[in-house]
Amino acid sequence: MTIANPRSAIRFPEFDYQQRYWMIIDGEQVQAADGQTYRCVDPFEDAEWGYVPVAGASDVDRAVRSARAAFPAWAKTSPFARLELFRRWAQLIREHSSELARLQVHENGKTISEMNMVPGALAQSAEFCANYALTLHGETVTPIMPGHTAWTERVPIGVVAAIAPWNNPLGLLQWKLFGALASGNTVVVKPSEVTPVSTIRLIELALEAGFPPGVVNVVTGAGATGAALVEHPGIDKVAFTGSTATGRSIAQAIAPRLIRATLELGGKGANIVFEDADLDRAAEGVLTGIIAGTGQACNAGSRILIQSSVRDEVLARLENLMSQVVIGDPLEPTTQIGPLASRPQYKKVTGYFDIADGEEDTSLIVGGRCGTDVPGVTGGLFVEPSLYATPDRASRLRREEIFGPVGSVIIFDTEDEAVEIANDTEFGLVGGLWTRDLDRARRVSRQIDTGVVWINTWRAFSPNVPFGGRKVSGLGHEMGLDIFEEYTEPKAYWHGPDNS
Repeated sequence: MTIANPRSAIRFPEFDYQQRYWMIIDGEQVQAADGQTYRCVDPFEDAEWGYVPVAGASDVDRAVRSARAAFPAWAKTSPFARLELFRRWAQLIREHSSELARLQVHENGKTISEMNMVPGALAQSAEFCANYALTLHGETVTPIMPGHTAWTERVPIGVVAAIAPWNNPLGLLQWKLFGALASGNTVVVKPSEVTPVSTIRLIELALEAGFPPGVVNVVTGAGATGAALVEHPGIDKVAFTGSTATGRSIAQAIAPRLIRATLELGGKGANIVFEDADLDRAAEGVLTGIIAGTGQACNAGSRILIQSSVRDEVLARLENLMSQVVIGDPLEPTTQIGPLASRPQYKKVTGYFDIADGEEDTSLIVGGRCGTDVPGVTGGLFVEPSLYATPDRASRLRREEIFGPVGSVIIFDTEDEAVEIANDTEFGLVGGLWTRDLDRARRVSRQIDTGVVWINTWRAFSPNVPFGGRKVSGLGHEMGLDIFEEYTEPKAYWHGPDNS
C-alpha cells in the first residue's frame, strides 16, 4: 500500500486551535446558556481543537421559539424573494468553497479531493431548490357537489428540525435544508457533535446573504441536544440522516404527536458483478463502493457479489487496485483514504476485524490491519481497506452496517441467486450491478429491493434525482423533483354556490 507523506508544517494555519465557536439563534451568535463546551477532534492528528457550545434544553427551546416566530413572515415571503436570497447564499458558498472544504477535512478526515467537489454541489443544490420552488402550484378541482368550486395550494409545514450526520455533514444537510427553506419552512439545524463547525459556517453565510433572523438556526451538542430538539412540541417535522437505531428512536419519540418525518437511515448495499461485465470498470466501481468516504457512507457497496465464473479475475483486479490505494493525510490531493472520523468509529470498525477472526467461515482476502499496523502510518484513526470472504449468511460482516472500508465478498452462480442474496438483508437503500446485457440490467434492477439502483456506475447523485430507502433504510425521500412534497402539505379550499 502506498502511503501519502504527512505534512510537517501546521496543517490548518487559518484555524486557531483555541478558537471558540458559536451557535446561531435568532440571527445572533450565542453560547450555551450554562456555558458548557466540548472540543472537536482532528482524526488525522487525533488531536483536539476548538471549543463548541453544548446546547441544553433552554437553548433548544430558544432556537425553536425563534424559528416559530419567524415562520409566518417567511411562509408569506414571495418565492421570487427567496430565490434572490438563495442566489446570494450560493455565491457566498462558492466564494468560501476552500474554507468549507478544509473545515470538514479538519472535522472528520474526509479527503480534500472529495471535499473540493462538495461546495460547488451545495451551491447548485441551493439554486435548484429555490428555482424549483417557483413551480409550486395548486390546482382547481371540479367537485362532485353541484354549484361548488374547489381549489388547492401547497403550504409549508412549519418548523423543521434538520439533523445531519458526521460522515458527510454539508452534503447531507443540503438535502434537508434547502428544500425546507425554499418552500417556506423555518429550520433548526442540529449537526453531529463530531462535525459542528462546517455547518455553523454554512449558516453564517446564510445570514450574510440576508436570510432573516430566526429563519435558520443552529444548535450544537450530542445526543441530549438532539433528543431535546426532536421532543420539542414546537417542531412540526424531523428530517434526519443517521443510523437505523437512532431513526427508530426518533420515530418513537414523535409518534404521540403525529408529526411528519423524513428518515434516511442505514444501508448494506449489494454491488453485483456479472460475468459479462467490463471487469476493469466493475472492479473500479467496487473499489469506489468500499473506500469512498473511508467507507463511512450509507451508500457504500459493502456487499460484493461476484459471479463464480469470474471470481478469480475480479478478486485479482481488486487486490491489485487495493494495493495501490493511497492512505494518509486527507489534505494531500493524492490521498484516497483518510482516517476514520472519530475515536468511537475507529473502535467500532476495528472491532469487526476481531469479529471476523472469530467467525469460522469468514476469511481475510486483503487488508485487515489498523492504525500503526498499516505500513507508514504512525498515528491517526486509520484502518486499511479490507475484503473478507463471507460464505455464511449469518456472518455479522455480511449482515451488519460496519461503516468503514470493509467489504464482504459473496460468490453466486445464477442471476436468480444474485437477486436473492442482494435482497437478503433488512436494509434497502442502494444496490447496483455491472453487466453489458441491457435486458439483464433492466430485469435485475427491477428486482433489487432498494430505493436506488446504480447500473454500471456507483455513487452517482444529482439534485433532481430522488434518494431514499426501503425497509429499515428509512422513510421518505430527499432531493428530486418531488422534494417539496416532503416539506409542504396540500390545503383544500371550497366555495359554495351563489344563492343570490
